[in-house]
Amino acid sequence: MARFLVVFDVDSTLINEEAIEVLAEEAGVRSEVADITAAAMRGELDFSQSLRRRVEMLAGIPQSKLDLVQTRLTLTQGALELVSAIHQKGGVAAAVSGGFHQLLEPIRLALSLDFVKANQLEVVAGKLTGKVLEPIVDRVAKAEYLQKLQNELELSKESTIAVGDGANDIEMIQRAGLGIAFCAKQILREHADVSIDTRDLAEIIKFLP
Repeated sequence: MARFLVVFDVDSTLINEEAIEVLAEEAGVRSEVADITAAAMRGELDFSQSLRRRVEMLAGIPQSKLDLVQTRLTLTQGALELVSAIHQKGGVAAAVSGGFHQLLEPIRLALSLDFVKANQLEVVAGKLTGKVLEPIVDRVAKAEYLQKLQNELELSKESTIAVGDGANDIEMIQRAGLGIAFCAKQILREHADVSIDTRDLAEIIKFLP
């Protein structure tokens, strides 16, 4: 029986990069995609619409590029220590991402995450089509996934911690007993219980039950 649950955002939280920007670099559209990502994380654009716009720019990229991008993603300092501490204390670690499952799998394995959920890029004939498979993991879906895990694990809101950095994490951290803004945009800080500005996830260990 799990004692508590910690749910993480992935891009710019568990990893240092915005994975879609690294992928966009392979298509020669990194700056355009980065501008849309930044606006969405500040809460200026609807996340689902912004994601579709960004993914459209990736049409035609060979599927093999996903493997290359995986090797360029780096775990945030303290991520391994934090997830290890969660497990040692009898907790469950989950990640829910507005990014892509195809890029999240190596991160899940590296950190021994218990649960993961992310978007799926559509691939046809070995190439990205420029579409995301529905339903999209947006800000509402993130919160619903946290709630689903709470229910499945029979844990209360008070036994749940959520960690994120952008506007699409607002509802998720509000569903948790402790909402942590990690090196976050101002809009998320305004809704968080705790803000951590040092880029070291081990700083969260002291908040574990």
